[in-house]
Amino acid sequence: MVEDQRRIAHLDMDAFYASVELLRYPELRGLPVVIGGGRDAQPVRQADGSHTFSRLRDYVGRGVITTATYEARALGVGSAMGMMKAAKLAPDAILLPVNFDAYRQMSRLFKNAVAAIAPDFEDRGIDEIYIDLTHVEGETHELAQRIKQAVRDATGLSCSIGVTPNKLLSKICSDLEKPDGLTVLGHDDIPARIWPLGVRKINGIGPKATEKLAALGIATIGQLAAADAGLLQDHFGAHYSAWLADAARGIDHRAISTSSESKSISRETTFERDLHARQDRGTLSSILTQLCDRLADDLKRKGYVSRTISIKLRFDDFQIVSRNVTLPRPVADAAGILQAARECLKRVPLQRRLRLLGVRASTLEPPGTAAQAAVPCQGELFA
Repeated sequence: MVEDQRRIAHLDMDAFYASVELLRYPELRGLPVVIGGGRDAQPVRQADGSHTFSRLRDYVGRGVITTATYEARALGVGSAMGMMKAAKLAPDAILLPVNFDAYRQMSRLFKNAVAAIAPDFEDRGIDEIYIDLTHVEGETHELAQRIKQAVRDATGLSCSIGVTPNKLLSKICSDLEKPDGLTVLGHDDIPARIWPLGVRKINGIGPKATEKLAALGIATIGQLAAADAGLLQDHFGAHYSAWLADAARGIDHRAISTSSESKSISRETTFERDLHARQDRGTLSSILTQLCDRLADDLKRKGYVSRTISIKLRFDDFQIVSRNVTLPRPVADAAGILQAARECLKRVPLQRRLRLLGVRASTLEPPGTAAQAAVPCQGELFA
């Protein structure tokens, strides 16, 4: 099918974890709230039914933020940021613990609501999906509004949707009018709506690539689209420079993957700044632990255990390195995944700074095929 004839939506729940918590604690609406604390951050119910909450300024440790309300983000606080750093920016922000059981339940509810209208969707995690609307009856804007309302009716939460001819553009557009946004555009709209945006809006261009592009005088997506191909190749290599040129022009031929059988499940994050394995050991350890927690949650939600755990690293020179370990028995728990990931990390030289860290589970199978066992750990990399 010609790409211009496709209608691909990206649906992203608005500040998902934080929004779920605000349903439980509506008195926190309008306040800066950070999600990511441990059990000691659990709200305390008083005799009159009210709650007392922990404050970010009281946090001590090496944890990182899972997510935050838009009020907290306005103060400079964001996901994957170290708690102690965030406490300096927003000391009075409310701190809540993560509650994955509640998030999983809400995730099932919103995806079931979408499936009742548009059954062909690609699950991208607990709070986002791509939806193929190409063959769903209805005018695009009205159809997207139906989906948004169905999600709100099922969960009480808002979501933002971008609808375009491909996944890359829809991912950008779902973020343009958050929260509770809806953006619909075609290729003819790219010069006016996409090209004025900063290059960082393209999923796959991180902080380091943004800095390198800025040094070349390229700050916007439009400038990237007009950049000399040879210049890009000299600084980013043939493969990545070709992808940059296509992405800036809104070209993306990837199909929606609606297969119920996952080949692998992964979690990764690009850092706000390049991190050093020794100097930033505490931050890296917290991020690795959080990635493994989320991966374990994904495995549980999708009903799999994994025999192969992999790590992915992108260094400050854009080199990508991956390592994997095949386990004698499958794992699905966060501790087992973390131990396996650390075993992989021990096989990677860590002289250069890191800009991305990822963990992947593959060789998936239903639980119960074999007894699960903990992975022996011979060292504590990033511990």
